[in-house]
Amino acid sequence: MIHTALAWHPQAPLQPLTLPWLHVAGVEVAILRLDLIDPLISGNKWFKLREHLHCAVQQGATGLMSLGGAHSNHLHALAAAGQRFGFATVGLLRGHAQQTPTVQDLQAFGMHVHWLGYAGYRERHQAGFWQPWQAQYPGLYPIAEGGGGLAGTVGCADIVTLARNQLAGLGWRDYHGWWLAAGTGTTLAGLVRAEAGAHPVYGALAVPADHGVAENVAALVEHAGSGYQLIDASRGGFARTDARLLAFIAQSEAHSGVPLEPLYTGKALLALHDAVSEGRFAPGTRLIFIHTGGLQGHRP
Repeated sequence: MIHTALAWHPQAPLQPLTLPWLHVAGVEVAILRLDLIDPLISGNKWFKLREHLHCAVQQGATGLMSLGGAHSNHLHALAAAGQRFGFATVGLLRGHAQQTPTVQDLQAFGMHVHWLGYAGYRERHQAGFWQPWQAQYPGLYPIAEGGGGLAGTVGCADIVTLARNQLAGLGWRDYHGWWLAAGTGTTLAGLVRAEAGAHPVYGALAVPADHGVAENVAALVEHAGSGYQLIDASRGGFARTDARLLAFIAQSEAHSGVPLEPLYTGKALLALHDAVSEGRFAPGTRLIFIHTGGLQGHRP
């Protein structure tokens, strides 16, 4: 039941991130390991889902449906939550039928999967897109791609409390800012709204500027626009990787023991490395780096 899911409040450890280039620069970074909140319902996806679940309950829905690709962390978390808590799920997927480890999991979790092709998927922002799917699945509540929208943003504000409650364990009284990957900008907007200007939020864009992240964040944060900065970390395109990024990820994993993937968190950490190397942060700066999960991109 959706009501049962709402009672689940997972925890994630805030840990020192020990890497040689941080030590040299005198910059302290604590990493919030959202990838460890659950083996299946991982990362920031649960925080974006929870407020959507509240909305679904208010509307009397019996399940949820949403969109994503063949490696979607969002759909993976949604399908796993549906199986665990006993509500129906439907996934509308970009492209044509293929079997990836993620898709195999979606089906194993009981999600009904529909492939939209590429042209059909591009229609997702058009008025009336959801009407035929709501007619086919009248008891299901629709969620935007990636769990975005205002509801997803509100849920992500809880991440700030989760981290602040662990500062004393690091010996920190305060911090100087947040650093995280941005795909839709929903999580970043949630942090900005929660901080209300108290600490800056740095969003490392994992997608190109033409994906509309800046516009999405501006619409979601309302009057808190001065509380964040966006940094291009896309490496030239969505899901684009290169030799430097992959080598950096391998080296960082070896030093820190933290698993990274090349689409989001790996790009965000490389962008932080470059910012620190350029002297953007003075010695003594303390940052909270969010590991947003995203480890479906780590699978073959």
